[in-house]
Amino acid sequence: FKRTVMDFPEQSAWMRHRVSYGETDAMGVLYYAEYLHIFERARSTYSRACGCSYDEIEKGGIILPVREAQCRYRSPAHYDELIWVQVGIGEWRRASVRFVYRMYDEKRSVLLAEGMTEHALYSPEAGRPLGVPGWLKDVFSRVKYPDAD
Repeated sequence: FKRTVMDFPEQSAWMRHRVSYGETDAMGVLYYAEYLHIFERARSTYSRACGCSYDEIEKGGIILPVREAQCRYRSPAHYDELIWVQVGIGEWRRASVRFVYRMYDEKRSVLLAEGMTEHALYSPEAGRPLGVPGWLKDVFSRVKYPDAD
């Protein structure tokens, strides 16, 4: 995972999230595993910002199981803080897609974390990976609502 703050994808969406008590550890800090849950919600936000829900992708015969996930923690988020997550598509491969994430404080000035998830494109009907269909690439290339919540 070599992506830096400088080379985030041009097409991206933002998701707002308030850290709940249940997402924190005993010190009131956002628990490390919760970052991946927040990334998942940001992925759904990105899909909706492109005008296509994940349900519609599944109806198109594709599921997107996670093959790899990474998170680099930069600065802690705390209970009841408002945070922002920026999400975009970092890379398309023959049969996979990589989403990238940056998590910021309320003012979007302090980088809290950055990460990525790589997803196989898989056909449950065929029982095997699929090449990236043009329709999916087209849908994900047009962010209509960059500040979607």
